[in-house]
Amino acid sequence: MQITPKSPFLHAAYAILSVAAFSALLAACTTQAENLGSKEDTKKSAPAFVGTPVDAAIVKAGLIKDELELTGTVVANQTVDIVSELTRRIERVQVKEGSRVRKGDLLFQLDDADLQAQLERFQQQEKLAKLNETRLRDLLEKEAVAQQDYDEAITNLHVLQAQIREVQVTIRKAKITAPFDGQIGIINVHPGAIVSVNTILTNIEDNQVVKIQFSVPEKYTNVIHLGSVQSFTTPAGHRDYTTKIVARSASLNEGTRSLLVRGLTENQDGSLVPGLSTRLRLSLGDDNKTLSIPSQAVIPSVGGYTVFVSHKNVVQPVPVEIGQRSASAIEILKGLNNGDTVVTTNQLRLTPGSPVHIVTIN
Repeated sequence: MQITPKSPFLHAAYAILSVAAFSALLAACTTQAENLGSKEDTKKSAPAFVGTPVDAAIVKAGLIKDELELTGTVVANQTVDIVSELTRRIERVQVKEGSRVRKGDLLFQLDDADLQAQLERFQQQEKLAKLNETRLRDLLEKEAVAQQDYDEAITNLHVLQAQIREVQVTIRKAKITAPFDGQIGIINVHPGAIVSVNTILTNIEDNQVVKIQFSVPEKYTNVIHLGSVQSFTTPAGHRDYTTKIVARSASLNEGTRSLLVRGLTENQDGSLVPGLSTRLRLSLGDDNKTLSIPSQAVIPSVGGYTVFVSHKNVVQPVPVEIGQRSASAIEILKGLNNGDTVVTTNQLRLTPGSPVHIVTIN
C-alpha cells in the first residue's frame, strides 16, 4: 500500500525524513564494520603468550678468586695483671692510667720502712759476725781455739747473710715494676690503700704488635701455611690490614673441628685495640675454569641444591653440587655445563616440564 501526499508541503517533509533515516542506517553500518575491523587488527597484533615469565642467566666459566671469610679477634702480644705479692700499704703510685712504660719502670711503691729497719739490723750483726769469724780464724791457725768454735762463727755469719738476702728480696717486692714495655690500663688503687696478696692493682699490655687469632674449619687446614700473609678488616673502620701467620695449634678442637691459627700485625698507631673483632679473607687460590651462576638461581632443599634449566623454553630441575659463595654468585662443582640456561626468578611457580617465557637473560 502506498501513501501519496496530498500537498506539496507534506511531500517535501516526507522526502527529507526518508533521506535522514537512510543516512542514520548507513552510519550505523559503517561504525559496526569499523569496530569489527579494529577487533580483528587487535587480535592480529597481540603476541601469542605461552609459559611463565622468568629471568635467566647463562652458565659460563670465568676467573673466580676463591676466598674464605672468617671471624677473628685482636689479642695483645703480651698482657698481665699487676698484683702485689705482699699485704702492705700503697705509699706511692708512680704511673698514670693509659701511659706507656718501659720494662723496669717503677709503678707502685709499697710501705717498706720496717723492712729497711730489719735490713739495717741484720747488716750490723753481719759486721760483728765477720769480725768474730776473722779473729777465730787467726786463733785457729795458731791452734788457740777449737775447730768447733770457728765452725759456729762461720755458720752464724752465713745465716746472717742469708737473712739479709731474704729481706732484700722482700724489699724488692715492695717496689712493683713493669715486667715489659707496654701500656698501662685502669689503676684500681690509690696511695694509702692496704692491698693484699693477689690484689689487682692495674694491668699492662704490649700492643705495639698484636696477635690476630682465628679458627679455620678442618676442610681448609692444609691451606694455612706458616709465613703466609692474610688480609682482614675490622668494624672500627674501612682500612685493610695484613697479618703474618706465625703459629698453628698442634691439634683440632674436637668440639668445633677447627684449627686455631695466630698471626702477628704491627700496631704502632694503636688502631687495633685488643678484643676487637676482625673479618679475615683467607685466600684459597684463583681458578679460571670454575662455573658460576647467580646465587638466586639455586634452590636449597633437604636433599641438597637444585636449579631449573631451560631448554627450548621448557624447564627441568637439575640437582647441583655447589662450592664457594660470594655476595652475588655461587660456584657450581657438578650438575651444569658451560652454556646452560638457568632460571633466576619465579622458580616457585615452576614444575618439571613447565613452559617459560624468558623476559631477560644475563
